[in-house]
Amino acid sequence: MTGGGDLFELWVYLSTTPLLGLTVTLVAYLIGRRIYEHFDRTPIANPVLIAVILLVALLWISDVPYRRYFEGAQFVHFLLGPATVALAVPLYRHFAEIKRNAVAIFVSIVAGSTTAIVSAVGTAWLFGASERTLLSLAPKSVTTPVAMGISESIGGFPALTAVLVILTGILGAMFGTWTMNALRLKDWRARGLGMGTAAHGIGTARAFQVNELAGAFSSLALGLNALATAILVPLIIRLLSS
Repeated sequence: MTGGGDLFELWVYLSTTPLLGLTVTLVAYLIGRRIYEHFDRTPIANPVLIAVILLVALLWISDVPYRRYFEGAQFVHFLLGPATVALAVPLYRHFAEIKRNAVAIFVSIVAGSTTAIVSAVGTAWLFGASERTLLSLAPKSVTTPVAMGISESIGGFPALTAVLVILTGILGAMFGTWTMNALRLKDWRARGLGMGTAAHGIGTARAFQVNELAGAFSSLALGLNALATAILVPLIIRLLSS
């Protein structure tokens, strides 16, 4: 009984401080990681997906506002910057390989970015989505801060875009490897470019788990696709609306 009372008091204390967001985020991810390891790292048991489900359920049940949760979670959010910069290390290690394939990389990034934009917007349009929803969907395959900025600049819902970005990354990490295996795509460079272009940071993390060369090319695609999408989205939206 005492143990339950102590846990309740701890929750009451955390729920009134920024430590809440930080604590529950780390705990949720650790639980997701443990489940992921238990099932032999199968992509279906993606730790990010499990953590998101646990956090949404916890905030909904406890009726804690997202704004209060993010007061603590922003510390984890801040680390996305240094983590992204750290991706330069594997890029440096494989720079010679990247330089030899510069033309192929450029063509694949442009093709992949265009396909991601047109397929998402086109599919949603066929199902009768509103104009603002279509605009929110367009940048869904790039990293969250860039996608939200693009969405806001073209008149979309940045919050909806953020959700779609995370969902895209999780689905890419879960099914990307299986899809490329089914297509018998064996070149690690091509697999990495595909994962980074389609599933941004979460897909890149999965690519590094499979192969370092794939991870390096995925991190390259992550950055280049953000640039390409920022340029292509306004152009494609303008063409589709004309």
